[in-house]
Amino acid sequence: MPDRAADEPLVSVVLATNRGGPFLAEALASVAAQTYPHVELLVVDDGSPDPAEIQGLVASAGLGTVLRLEPSGVSAARNAGVQRSRGDLLAFLDDDDRWHPDRLRLTVEALAGRPDAVIGYCGMRTIDPAGEQVVAADQRAARDARDVVRGRTGIMLPNLVMRRSAFDAVGGFDPAYRQGEDLDLVLAAATLGPFVFVDAVLVDYRYHPGNTTRAYRDLAAGIRVILRERRSLARSAGRTDLDAAYRDRLRANDRFAAWSAARAARADLSDRRFGAAVGHVAWAARFAPTAPVGWARERVRRLVARER
Repeated sequence: MPDRAADEPLVSVVLATNRGGPFLAEALASVAAQTYPHVELLVVDDGSPDPAEIQGLVASAGLGTVLRLEPSGVSAARNAGVQRSRGDLLAFLDDDDRWHPDRLRLTVEALAGRPDAVIGYCGMRTIDPAGEQVVAADQRAARDARDVVRGRTGIMLPNLVMRRSAFDAVGGFDPAYRQGEDLDLVLAAATLGPFVFVDAVLVDYRYHPGNTTRAYRDLAAGIRVILRERRSLARSAGRTDLDAAYRDRLRANDRFAAWSAARAARADLSDRRFGAAVGHVAWAARFAPTAPVGWARERVRRLVARER
């Protein structure tokens, strides 16, 4: 009987870490448990303080090669991992997230059915440090590039599989971005071809105090830079069909910034840190002065949509 795995595309999984951390063993185990048979794992140690720990965890998982780098940043680390990989398909896993055993198999099958698709993605829920669900999956199929730009599809790095040809075409991750680098990659890929959606919850994104995405000010500012740059590139390429979508996404980012600042201010007020609370509000007023109006409009839009 022929070896079916030999006829299937190799999936290269790149996991970049600069800390190891309490969840790395679980992340590695979720790759080792994949039902898809043709997988290679490259763990990029981006200058972690304890490289022996990472080497030991990878050895215990029974799968993976470790590439040790001087501290380079997550974008450069992932690019280095891709350069050392061999697969026609690329997947990325963070050191605190985990996958369902069928995550790769189902996405590879979906991509096989859509040769024109450049990215396959799936449902992803948010879990807490104990692994309990805190936010249910809300991903949906992208009809076109405008859906991707507007951010209404829920595509992030942990829940996508990308063709290497598309990764190479967009130039990989931009090392200039320390946050939002996955958004930049997805927006670039959206101009190359369609995305295919696997309607199943196959990824657990872990939310905990160590997440870099919890630094809301840096994140909102970084996303704004990326969106403005990608909007300018789309205009230069004649993609005027994406202009309104970028405008919507920029407004959504302002609402995110204001909401995050309000949440942080409430937390400080409850702890009687009045100066810090005022600081959050003042930052939001400077960064997104029109966000309250946009917030109200978005709520009205959603209410009208529900009534229909």
